[in-house]
Amino acid sequence: MLPAAFWGLILTKRSLPASVVPEILRSKGIFYSQIVHYKLIFPVLERSKADIGLKFVLRRIIIVMKKFHLFTIFCLLTTALFSQRVHIGLFGGVSAYNGDLTDKIYPKKVTNGAIGITGSYELTDQILLRAGLTYSIVGGADRYSSDPELRLRNLSFETSVTEFSVVGEYYLFNLYDRKYSPYVFGGLAIYKFNPYAYDAGNQKVFLKPLSTEGQGLAGYPDSKPYNLTQMALPFGGGVKFAITDNLRIGLELGIRKLFTDYLDDVSGNYVDELDLLTAKGQQAVDMAYRGDEVSGGSLFFPAKGAQRGSPKFKDMYYFTGIHLSYRLGSNGGGFGGSGGKSRTGCPVNVY
Repeated sequence: MLPAAFWGLILTKRSLPASVVPEILRSKGIFYSQIVHYKLIFPVLERSKADIGLKFVLRRIIIVMKKFHLFTIFCLLTTALFSQRVHIGLFGGVSAYNGDLTDKIYPKKVTNGAIGITGSYELTDQILLRAGLTYSIVGGADRYSSDPELRLRNLSFETSVTEFSVVGEYYLFNLYDRKYSPYVFGGLAIYKFNPYAYDAGNQKVFLKPLSTEGQGLAGYPDSKPYNLTQMALPFGGGVKFAITDNLRIGLELGIRKLFTDYLDDVSGNYVDELDLLTAKGQQAVDMAYRGDEVSGGSLFFPAKGAQRGSPKFKDMYYFTGIHLSYRLGSNGGGFGGSGGKSRTGCPVNVY
C-alpha cells in the first residue's frame, strides 16, 4: 500500500484527507496493483457522480506512475546499453615536432613527454568514436642541427600544446574475438600553443608579441599575426591488445597536420632591423636574429628579405605512446578477448 504522504501529494488540489483515500479504494474493492487496469475501473466509477473525486485521484496516480515507469525504464536501458559501450583511458608517451627548427624524427634533446585522457564509445565492435584531451611540450633548436648554416642561425623555441580531439577508430579485427588488432584513426582537433624561447640571459620570452617576422607591422601586409588557438587534423594508427574483454592496451603513433607554419615562430624572411626596433623594441630585434650569440656567426642583423625560414611546408607535431583503456559497466570478461560481449556487441549474460 502507498504511504499517506504520497496520497497527500496526489490530492493537493482536492479536499479529501490523505489518510481516507486508501480506505475509499478498499471500499470499492480496488487495490493499488489494480490501478494500472484503469480502463476496467473507470466505467464502474462513472456510474456515480459521488466518485468524481476518486476518479481524479486514480488519474493522478496513473499519470505519476506512468512517468515514473518510463523514467525508470529509460535509466535502466541507458545504464545497460550505454555504459557497456563506453571506455575510459589514459595515454602516456613522447612528443616532438617537425618544422624549420629540426631536421630529425624524435630528436633526442628536444623530445618531451605527453599525457592525456580519453573517452571512447563503441559504435560497433570494430568502430569506436574517441574524444581525448592531451598535454605536451614540443620544441626545436638550430644548435642540434646537422647543418652548419642552421647552427649559425641559432634560433630555438618551445611551446606547450593543449589539444582536444575527436577521432574515429577502425580495428581490423574484433577484439572480443581476437587477442590483438591493428587499428587506424582520423578526425579533428583543436589545440592551443604559445611559442617561447630563452634569451641570452636565460629569461623566458614569449615570441608572438614580438612580431619577429613583421607580423602585423605597417609595411608588411603579407605577414599576418597568427592565432594561438587553431584546428588540426589528427591521424595515425597502432596495435591494441585485449588483456581482458574490458581492459585493453595499445601502442600508438599519432600525427597532427597543422594549418600554420608558426608553431615555432619561424616561417618567412627577416624584416628591416630599424622597422622592428621602432615597432617592438630591442628585445624583438634580439630574438629575431641570434646568430651574433654563437662563435662564427655574423654580428650584423640580416638584410630585409633575407631568408629566415621556409613557408613551403607547414609545421606538425606528433605523439608516440601507450594507450590503456577500460570498458565501463560490464560484468568482467575472460582474458584475451574470450567473452563478455557477443560479436554484435550485445551482452552474452546480463546477470
